[in-house]
Amino acid sequence: MPTPLDEQQITVSAASLRAMRDEFQRFLMEYRFGLQEVETKISILREEFHEMHDYNPIEHVSSRVKTPDSLVEKIQRKGIDPDFESIRSGITDIAGIRITCSFVTDAYRLFDLLTAQDDIRVREVKDYIAVPKENGYKSLHVIVEVPVFLSTGRVDVPVEVQFRTIAMDFWASLEHKIYYKYERQVPADLLAGLKDAADTAAELDARMERLHREIRGGQPPQHDGEGAGATILV
Repeated sequence: MPTPLDEQQITVSAASLRAMRDEFQRFLMEYRFGLQEVETKISILREEFHEMHDYNPIEHVSSRVKTPDSLVEKIQRKGIDPDFESIRSGITDIAGIRITCSFVTDAYRLFDLLTAQDDIRVREVKDYIAVPKENGYKSLHVIVEVPVFLSTGRVDVPVEVQFRTIAMDFWASLEHKIYYKYERQVPADLLAGLKDAADTAAELDARMERLHREIRGGQPPQHDGEGAGATILV
């Protein structure tokens, strides 16, 4: 007996949805593996500093791969075509890792050490420490490409890495909560308060680094602030 047309349509639709789901999972899997590669590099640096240098510049590391819902929202917001090649080229922060350091010089030092590795390619740098955003946000952002070797061959995966101090991270966390609460329509007096808090956090960073330098009796590590010839965007 022939299958009714409506049942055929349902069967085709379900199969298509499963295929789309599987392809999307494979797409995100590449970013998960790329993130793991960068996490391993940071973990090695962290352990080496702990074992060999009697000092660990890394206070905390957190990472994430965007959820499907978050990715879809960004695709819609940026007006990107919903195909994987367009998403790959248009969204570079699908995989992200945040490295919280004690001091500003630690952030630049780790940036230099990571981007100097010969299997890392730097695509873009945004130095919001040197030139903060208007609202006071400070952090050093870099988009790196790291090779991932799958059964089908090599894939170069972009990963966003953020370097910031404890004070910068605390401020950014508070700012995020305020913007979320007010659905990005933050009252002017709160925006002014956030900017003042950012200035205070920057002053605290500078003061704590001076104390740290005096305690250790030496100069902080030097850095060029530009890392591996990358394009600096501010």
